[in-house]
Amino acid sequence: MKEILSCLKPYRKQVFAAVLLMMLDVFCEVIQPTLMANIIGERGIGAGNIPYILKIGVLMIAVAIVGLIAGCSNAGVSAKAGVGFSANLREKLFAKVQSFSFRNIDSFSTASLSTRLTNDITQLQNVVTMGMRMMIRAPLMLPFALIMAIGINAQLALILGVSIPALLVLLVLLVWRALPLFRKMQQSVDHLNRTVQENVTNMRVVKSFVRETREKEKFEQASKRQMKASMDAMYAIVLNMPLMMFVMNATIVAVVFFGGRQIVFGTLTVAEMSKFINYILQILFSLMMLAMMFMVLSRASASYQRICEVLDTQPDLADAPDAVSADNLRGQIAFRDVSFRYNTEDRGEPVLSHINLTIEPGQMTAIIGGTGAGKTSLISLIPRLYDVTEGAILLDGRDVRDYRLQTLHEEISVVLQNNTLFSGTIADNLRWGDPEATEDDLVRAAKAAQAHEFIRSFPKGYDTWIEQGGVNVSGGQKQRLCIARALLRHPKILILDDSTSAVDTATEQRLRAAFREQLADTTILLIAQRISSVRDADQIVVMDDGQIVGKGTHEELLASCTAYHEIYQSQQREGATACPAL
Repeated sequence: MKEILSCLKPYRKQVFAAVLLMMLDVFCEVIQPTLMANIIGERGIGAGNIPYILKIGVLMIAVAIVGLIAGCSNAGVSAKAGVGFSANLREKLFAKVQSFSFRNIDSFSTASLSTRLTNDITQLQNVVTMGMRMMIRAPLMLPFALIMAIGINAQLALILGVSIPALLVLLVLLVWRALPLFRKMQQSVDHLNRTVQENVTNMRVVKSFVRETREKEKFEQASKRQMKASMDAMYAIVLNMPLMMFVMNATIVAVVFFGGRQIVFGTLTVAEMSKFINYILQILFSLMMLAMMFMVLSRASASYQRICEVLDTQPDLADAPDAVSADNLRGQIAFRDVSFRYNTEDRGEPVLSHINLTIEPGQMTAIIGGTGAGKTSLISLIPRLYDVTEGAILLDGRDVRDYRLQTLHEEISVVLQNNTLFSGTIADNLRWGDPEATEDDLVRAAKAAQAHEFIRSFPKGYDTWIEQGGVNVSGGQKQRLCIARALLRHPKILILDDSTSAVDTATEQRLRAAFREQLADTTILLIAQRISSVRDADQIVVMDDGQIVGKGTHEELLASCTAYHEIYQSQQREGATACPAL
């Protein structure tokens, strides 16, 4: 709560102004029944004193105008504080997500994080905006009006001793029933957003498999589920207003009945009766405003808990107190009895088991193996996208956990298996590698990545617009742009996770030649599926079921590693089948 409220701290002046303005508005409203009673009373209508009636009437108009100005001003500063609060909270929440490791992000779905950053924060914004009006107005007006009502007729005010507890009991019951339903409703919004995001992101796959009908049914189910959850929550609070109005009207009837008897017996005047009813209405309306705010709060409490889940999550990757900079790395990598599990609480078989491997600076090491062998998991440990479960990874003889994360990531470029481009120009995407890169730098990196020729073929060249996800370029072009982006960082370690799978053999050969020529001092790790992609590597590592089953050069592995030999033979047969002799 303290961390969330800190987002409102820059708007303390607006909060203070809202309180003062609402106090003025409440004062103007509370005084109106007394002024009206003066007009009705003996000095006004009772005495036929027109000048007095006009005087009090003008005063009532002036007070109403002041109250109107105060109320409008309060609405303005409340809106500013509410919107500013939500903007600050959204930035804090987004910054928290950016600090998460891959393991942290795995615990939240993308759709859920999107909902928390948008819909859930909007719920808290509504609480702040409405709270600075209703939650100030109702607590101020309630005691003032109650004091005035008791001052007029304490005996008649005893009716409130029945109606107020009745309203409070109804309110508590409704909130108790609605709270879990609102939490379920927000979860259904997560599911709906996930369905929409998945469909829109993979629209080309949907259309290529002619699955539009199935996706429509899937969305309809998610939409109906969200509608049902919303209706269940609304049904839980639908009785709020009718019950409140019933209690309110019953209170007025009781006041009129017992007050009328007192008027008949001469213990209460008509003017006092009018004033008392107005104050009773103010009290009851204040209670209704509190009831409405509690309904809003009960819904927002579900959003509050979901936001706190993100803010309270501690990144499992953090710099050690004595962490050192990773500047001037030579690029030596050593795995020392490394084992790894994605879920540290899982006691089953690890994804990687007892890995021992040394890669010398400037060496090109290729990693090959079947699907699920643990290749991507292995290279993800080097830049600390995940931390090892057991053992250690050393860079230049020092544990990677001893380096500062930011400097470590600056020295290591990773081209992941799923290549991602962002909406913007080609130049904008390449400068993710180096924001200060000149046009010559961009061209140099693109040439090394074998991307310059196809970029130049576009009418706008490096200013060509890339749609979100790079959907307007081919898979091979996307891979080469991502490689160029990584090369711009001039890394000491370059990791390529099957990032040339969509590139033809000739282009891949030119890529490897460019790496040899321009990255002679860079340690390169290359994950590939094709033997032709790895046979020229200084060292080839063969993996199977999370273990290293062979390492050496192409010729050494053919002679000594059964798994490598089987991969080689299967690809040779596939190649012969694909290109039969004429």
